[in-house]
Amino acid sequence: MKGAPERILDRCSTIYINGEEKVMDEEMKEAFNNAYLELGGLGERVIGFCDFILPADKFPPGYPFDADEQNFPLSGLRFLGLISMIDPPRAAVPDAVAKCRSAGIKVIMVTGDHPITAKAIAKAVGIISEGNETVDDIAQRLNIPVEEVNPRDAKAAVVHGSELRDMATDYLDNILKHHTEIVFARTSPQQKLIIVEGCQRQGAIVAVTGDGVNDSPALKKADIGVAMGIAGSDVSKQAADMILLDDNFASIVTGVEEGRLIFDNLKKSIAYTLTSNIPEITPFLLFILADVPLPLGTVTILCIDLGTDLVPAISLAYEHPESDIMKRQPRDPSKDKLVNERLISIAYGQIGMIQGAAGFFSYFVIMSENGFLPGKLLGVRKEWDSKAINDLTDSYNQEWVKFSHYS
Repeated sequence: MKGAPERILDRCSTIYINGEEKVMDEEMKEAFNNAYLELGGLGERVIGFCDFILPADKFPPGYPFDADEQNFPLSGLRFLGLISMIDPPRAAVPDAVAKCRSAGIKVIMVTGDHPITAKAIAKAVGIISEGNETVDDIAQRLNIPVEEVNPRDAKAAVVHGSELRDMATDYLDNILKHHTEIVFARTSPQQKLIIVEGCQRQGAIVAVTGDGVNDSPALKKADIGVAMGIAGSDVSKQAADMILLDDNFASIVTGVEEGRLIFDNLKKSIAYTLTSNIPEITPFLLFILADVPLPLGTVTILCIDLGTDLVPAISLAYEHPESDIMKRQPRDPSKDKLVNERLISIAYGQIGMIQGAAGFFSYFVIMSENGFLPGKLLGVRKEWDSKAINDLTDSYNQEWVKFSHYS
């Protein structure tokens, strides 16, 4: 049998050393704990092994072993030893975690490893920053019992799955709220779902990674489920919203950056498109209300929209990212929408008005150069457009004569 070393040891009453089976005493257990903590502290994954010699008369060949009924011994086993494995994180993960932190994304580690191993890995990849302490670290540094440490004094937290199993919802919410760096160790897939629900209660947009069948509920519950394309099961891929083709955490960060870039560029394109509405509408309003000659013709507007607006609006979609795109806090989806009040006010109230004012300035300057001052233009629309009137007097009492040619 193999599994979590501490659980394997609890089922053992003897230990196999140098070809001899000896009774498991406190000295052996202490040696086991020291070796386990040393290997786990190096960030290595440790597995315990044990066996049991089954009597042939009770367990003949072909015996129907059933894990559900547990019709075989599960205690009084013989401990064989520990095996540690090095499963180093990818080289790009620490940089990806740092980018997440600068972008305001909280990275929570959920693993089935022992807390010691999980903590060592979290420190290696930057999930627990250098200098940030857990409650156990503070207690060890001050040489005081853990119970005397205020949990809020610790920026980092390592939570064991056994604690999470009996933890009240309010207590879990406090951990998620007051600790910036959190590691959940020895957790089950069901507890992963509880953690996702707790993060969502904080109002967060939650993305979850998973590869196994048991991860499917958490992937389905999360706002963004991310399955592994190489190591992931078919069930997890179906439950996920996104599949990592290279199983690399850094690809998620790249996806976040691309998503922010697309959102920014769409806002730029929309703002540019909306801005031209004011300088196109206001000439018609002035034409109707002030009775002036039409400043902007219909064909001219079509030429502007189809000729000069279309290409720049499309080109804005290919803008390069801003230098601070991964240094901003995540947007609030309930407030910071694609088209919001701020964008409307800038497009219409500021840039649109400036463009409209510039257009009217050009219009009145051209008309003044041709003898029609702004005061003379008021109410002259009907005479300007009338085919029955041949001559029109400008501001300098000059007559403008219309010529008609009949074939």
